[in-house]
Amino acid sequence: VRSKKNALILDILRCLDVIDDIAKNRVHSVSDWAWQKQLRYYRQCECFVRMSDTTFGYSFEYQGCQPKLVYTPLTDKCYLNLCQALKLGFGGNPIGPAGTGKTESVKALGAALGRHVLVFNCDEGIDTSSMGRMFIGIVSSGAWGCFDEFNRLSQDQLSAVSNQIHMILVAIKEKKDSVHLL
Repeated sequence: VRSKKNALILDILRCLDVIDDIAKNRVHSVSDWAWQKQLRYYRQCECFVRMSDTTFGYSFEYQGCQPKLVYTPLTDKCYLNLCQALKLGFGGNPIGPAGTGKTESVKALGAALGRHVLVFNCDEGIDTSSMGRMFIGIVSSGAWGCFDEFNRLSQDQLSAVSNQIHMILVAIKEKKDSVHLL
C-alpha cells in the first residue's frame, strides 16, 4: 500500500509540474512547444502516446506498481531524445556517470509506453552467443532490452553484438516479420 501511495504522490507532483510549466509558458495551442514536449496519452480507436512529433501505440504490458522515477528536466530531455531515436528507427544509449538514473529512465519510459523492459548486466561472463539468445528473447517477446555496463564487452564482442543490433533495427525499420540472428 505504501508503494502505491508513493507512486500516486509522485504522479500528482509530476502533473502539477506540467501544469505549472504550461501556465508559465502561456500555452494556448496544442502546437506550443511547452505542450508538445510532454509525454501525452490519447485514446481514439486505440490508445497511443505522443511526445513532440513521435507517436507510439500503448502496449498494455502490465507492470504492477513499480517504484516511480522522480522527474527532473534531465529526465524530460532523456525521454525526448529516446523518443526521437525510436521514431527514426534507432535505439538509445544514455551515457553518464554511474548512479545518475540512466537505466531507471529507460525503464520508466518503457513503463510509460506500456512496454516490458528487460535489464541485463554485461559483465565478463557474457559472450556473443548468450547476447544472441537474449536478443532472440527480446525480439520474440516485443520487450525492450536495456544493457547495463555495455562498455565492459570486449572489442570483438562489441563488433558481433552491434551487428546483431543492426540486423534487428533494420528488420524493425523495414517492418519485417522475422529476423535471422544466429
